[in-house]
Amino acid sequence: MGSGQSVVGEPPVQEAPPAAMPGAWRRHALAAGFLAPAAVFLGVWVIYPTLRTVIRSFFDADGDEFVGLDNYAELFTSDVLLTAIKNNAIWIAVVPALVTAIGLIFAVLTERVSWSVAFKTAVFMPMAVSAFAAGITWRIVYVKNPDQGAVNAGIKVVKDTFDPGGVLAAARPSTDDLRQAGGGIELERPVQPGDVVPLGLTAISTDDVPEGAEQAVRPEPLQGGITGVVWRDFKPGGGEPGRVETEELGLPRVKVELRDAGGDRVAQVESETDGTFAFEDVDPGDYRLAIGQETFARPFGGVSWLGPDLITPAVIIAYIWIWAGFAMVVIAAGLASISREVLEAARTDGGTEWQVFRRVTVPLLAPVLTVVFITMLINVLKVFDIVIAVAPGAVQDDANVLALAMWRTAFAGTSDFGVGSAIAVFIFLLVIPVLLLNIRRFRREI
Repeated sequence: MGSGQSVVGEPPVQEAPPAAMPGAWRRHALAAGFLAPAAVFLGVWVIYPTLRTVIRSFFDADGDEFVGLDNYAELFTSDVLLTAIKNNAIWIAVVPALVTAIGLIFAVLTERVSWSVAFKTAVFMPMAVSAFAAGITWRIVYVKNPDQGAVNAGIKVVKDTFDPGGVLAAARPSTDDLRQAGGGIELERPVQPGDVVPLGLTAISTDDVPEGAEQAVRPEPLQGGITGVVWRDFKPGGGEPGRVETEELGLPRVKVELRDAGGDRVAQVESETDGTFAFEDVDPGDYRLAIGQETFARPFGGVSWLGPDLITPAVIIAYIWIWAGFAMVVIAAGLASISREVLEAARTDGGTEWQVFRRVTVPLLAPVLTVVFITMLINVLKVFDIVIAVAPGAVQDDANVLALAMWRTAFAGTSDFGVGSAIAVFIFLLVIPVLLLNIRRFRREI
């Protein structure tokens, strides 16, 4: 540094004075200002209705007379409400566990397929549809007629593969010498070799005539054998019963049985397209002819999924279909967070895939599985829309649940707001333990 240069010292940097801290009342006022809108809505939409419902549950239907606990006693004495409580117990016992298990299976399997994105999209798609709309869809799927309901159509395909129905389900004898017996039709008089036996049937609509049917023909006698014809004994414009006439169709694929005098079957043949049949080389003697019962076996008419016996399982299946996607997505997110090193270490130690899944994967997913289970537990306690959408009005008493019973009691005709409020309070009391369990789980995780 030269002698002509001087050193000028910089002034020390002074810290800014601390900002004045607001007083305690200002802090509380600021917090109250932010919370006030939420508190107002909470009071108007939650607290007041809850208190008002509790008070209303102790009064009669009109709200004029105090009845004490009579409305709550109605819960456990009315057959309709007892059915609702029983059904809700079934929902609680079955649905949360099934949804969680199915979601877990889907989440694990989707990790092992290349088209997992498409599968997850398809499974999660029902969540994008309202439960009421999904219920209407399932109500159509459950229609009993196999020609309309998809479920029964699938069952019919399988059943017809192993046990096809008869070709003439509703046919009846056209003459007095034929009688219905044992599900089939028998000829009352005995026959012998050389006879020609007409077996006329009626009550057969045009649509029920087997495919390929041709003009019926009365065959010629067969030496040493028995012949005959099975035909639709109906001629447009009128005809003579028991006589084969023009414009009358033979009935193909009808199983005709030859029986001995004791009723045991000796032989069986199927009729041709013109309705003719023949038993050749028949020993002398008296025989009986009959059309076997399998010819008249009614086709599969469908399972009554929307009937009183199966309506609750049917609604539960529809509900699981909706929520399985939610469970799968949540569990898949938890599965993705599991360290792959832990799973590989378990496999390296000799664990099978089942052992790794049961002893490593499931325990690590326990918090996520608990979230799904508790969420579904709360949901099934207040399930409503899917039940009213799937169950027809005639069986809603059989499919009844508490939330639906509350709505039907208070708003759907009877207008008994006293019992309806009691049902609402009862549902609230059932939900409280689950909420407390959920809060305890949150605190433990924190």
